[in-house]
Amino acid sequence: MKPGYVYILASKPMGVLYIGVTDDLAKRMEQHRSQSVSSFARKYNCHLLVWFEEFENIHDARAFERQMKKWNRAWKVNRIVEANPTWHDLAQAL
Repeated sequence: MKPGYVYILASKPMGVLYIGVTDDLAKRMEQHRSQSVSSFARKYNCHLLVWFEEFENIHDARAFERQMKKWNRAWKVNRIVEANPTWHDLAQAL
């Protein structure tokens, strides 16, 4: 079974956040950059990959995404800052 990824895109440091899930993170980042997916991310210019986590399978990733979308903003920001304090674009390393 393929791994799954939960990821957070931001419009800028401390800006608008978008949470998504995919089984191919590099491909999904290309789709976001070409603006072919997610009208929300396109509308709010969320294009910086500031956080992601890999899961053994897509089902676990989807479950965590649903859980994370219920979190308040401060929890999401804390998760980003712990792993990426400068909010730099992690997509460049994919």
